[in-house]
Amino acid sequence: MPIKNRLAETHAEITGWRQHLHANPELGFEEHETAAFVAQKLRDLGVDTVETGIAQTGIVAVIKGRTDTLGRVVGLRADMDALPILEASGVDFSSQNEGVMHACGHDGHTSILLGAAQYLAETRNFNGTVVLLFQPAEEGGGGGREMVNEGVMDRWGVQEVYGLHNMPGLPTGQFAIRTGPLLASADEFEVHVTGKGGHAAAPHEALDPNVTAAHIILGLQSIASRNVDPLHSAVVSVCALHSDVDTHNVIPQVTRMTGTVRALDGAVRDMMEERVKKIATATADAYGCVAEVTYTRGYPVTVNHPTETEHAAAAARSVAGEVITDTPPIMAAEDFSYMLEARPGAYIMLGNGDNGTLHHPAYRFDDDAIPAGCSWFVELVEQRMPAQ
Repeated sequence: MPIKNRLAETHAEITGWRQHLHANPELGFEEHETAAFVAQKLRDLGVDTVETGIAQTGIVAVIKGRTDTLGRVVGLRADMDALPILEASGVDFSSQNEGVMHACGHDGHTSILLGAAQYLAETRNFNGTVVLLFQPAEEGGGGGREMVNEGVMDRWGVQEVYGLHNMPGLPTGQFAIRTGPLLASADEFEVHVTGKGGHAAAPHEALDPNVTAAHIILGLQSIASRNVDPLHSAVVSVCALHSDVDTHNVIPQVTRMTGTVRALDGAVRDMMEERVKKIATATADAYGCVAEVTYTRGYPVTVNHPTETEHAAAAARSVAGEVITDTPPIMAAEDFSYMLEARPGAYIMLGNGDNGTLHHPAYRFDDDAIPAGCSWFVELVEQRMPAQ
């Protein structure tokens, strides 16, 4: 079955919602206007209940089917936050909040779930309960974790949970998914290297933390190339390097570096944490300096459950025909992972065409993807909870 006719009819309306959200982006846990807009739309659409203030700015809404003989509860999730990016997309509805932009398409995800809610509330052609999870602060804030910690899965009895993300480079409206690890874990590290400062003309009288930091950086690159099985994926990136001086003739006392570690396997993740700490401290010691390492675990691996991945793919196949079911994993991270740790479920990619890369100032969400995304959510509900 292709795009549902009703969703094709409401495409322009849903696009209007999306463009309104795009013009008024808000950062994580600051989505007050966004949440108010979403909550009011949900009430206008006639869902059964709407509860706000979940995980600060999140929303949970419930739509009940015609019957509930199956006793099944399906959760559907969308993220609402934007990024601290100055927009350069050139669209007429560009961000009115300077320095804040929907550069990851969360405005599209939110509008797609609203569109699905409109259809489900109108038709109620299912047997069970739909729980809509509008989540704050996906971009580094861990809003998915906070919603799980606040008990949304238990409180609303969610048994399985599904979400989607737009994917630039995949044809608009196409779907891609895989069983198992889909997105990587994302950890952060900060290394403070303390040496002995001095005059740049007398390096022998100093203990240069910059040289030490350079060797630490090179050593960290050996983790992926020499400690990780070549058949596994891993990333160690040092992304910033700062010292406590900013002049051409002083060797600093302290140099600080920050970076990220990514993995698709828990054991690899554990090993990489141990190696980052060991390489930094041992290398610093070899050069007469001291390294203090702060290692912070972030989002876990996003792992699709096998049975639920089949359900997600079946719904996508009904909407789009052919579905990619072996899409390669991506080393980006996603806090939907916390929901997938709490409940079985699946995360699917929705094609966004050639409209720029995610997290880029010129990124554009393709509104032509909206009917496919809405139809996927609806089809998933109707297949998982068929009306009797």
